[in-house]
Amino acid sequence: MVEPEGDDVVFRVRDNGSGIAPELLAGIFDLFTQVDRSLDRSQGGLGIGLTLVRRIVEMHDGSVQAFSQGEGTGCDFVVRLPRVPAALIETSSAEAQPPPPVGERSSRRVLVVDDNIDVAESLTLVLQLHGHEVRMANNGLAALELAAEFNPEIVLLDIGLPGLNGFEVAKKMRESSLLAKTLLIAISGYGQDAEMQKSREAGFDHHLIKPVAPAVLMQLLAEAPV
Repeated sequence: MVEPEGDDVVFRVRDNGSGIAPELLAGIFDLFTQVDRSLDRSQGGLGIGLTLVRRIVEMHDGSVQAFSQGEGTGCDFVVRLPRVPAALIETSSAEAQPPPPVGERSSRRVLVVDDNIDVAESLTLVLQLHGHEVRMANNGLAALELAAEFNPEIVLLDIGLPGLNGFEVAKKMRESSLLAKTLLIAISGYGQDAEMQKSREAGFDHHLIKPVAPAVLMQLLAEAPV
């Protein structure tokens, strides 16, 4: 439903799906927030898509909120965007400049590894919007095969993978002379000292804990050695 409300245009979307637990509502738009945080999961979601929605809405000076009565009750999403006078739209369109070509940005080869397909695809989209060349894998073996072919400069590697977990994948990547200098970034829901130590021993350069701030992730990519 779309309707005017004061100086805003309000979009309301309601579904009758699985709903959102009360303890997750406050951070549901944070990057990599997921309902299922088990190490070896077959389902999950709410990892990146809602973060992307919020960032796009805020770029247009709007806001987005999520409401739910709990699991099994569905969700309500409300997006508010300021109404812009038609004359201002025409002026802005006339003065708009095209974005810089991707080749002028700091483009890097990035491999995204996550068994949650929605999360992997959403993160891939975010990286591509920032001008990076991205490949995606959904399990450890596929990641190793793709890395040998793609020769990534940076690997964003989920720890909780079925079969070969992220620690095992990182160790095998470090055994390859082709990937010895690749920047390996662990992305995990676990941040205890033992997990951090495992990351260092496996060869990770950084260990980021979910939810990861987008600015932190993009800064790491920007600072990665050429």
